[in-house]
Amino acid sequence: MIRSATRAGLLVLAGALTVSGCALTFDATDLGVPTSMAESGQTPPQGEAFHITKKPVFLLWGLIGASRPNAENILAGQVGTGSRVANLKIKLRMRLTDLIVTGLTLGLINPRTVTFEGVVVPSPAGP
Repeated sequence: MIRSATRAGLLVLAGALTVSGCALTFDATDLGVPTSMAESGQTPPQGEAFHITKKPVFLLWGLIGASRPNAENILAGQVGTGSRVANLKIKLRMRLTDLIVTGLTLGLINPRTVTFEGVVVPSPAGP
């Protein structure tokens, strides 16, 4: 009876750790620059496109974030005064090299690849 309860408890703990690991949260209200995730398809935004890739690293099976990409700093480096970001896409993926490192370290080190893509729309010219 005690063994089955212990086993069930370990399974619940392992499931909780699996679900909570390697989570990244990006909130558009905290980015510091006006940002939209999607613009009208009829009139695409006019501006300079950007593509930035960062490599966050998690430790201990994804429980601890050793380095996380700061979306606010990344986007602030792209826009000027009065500009905004349109059609922002954030892609989080695990590439083959990330999988190899995770496998070789038995999950102690979990790198990921985060890509920020969008269009910097300049401020409209004043009168």
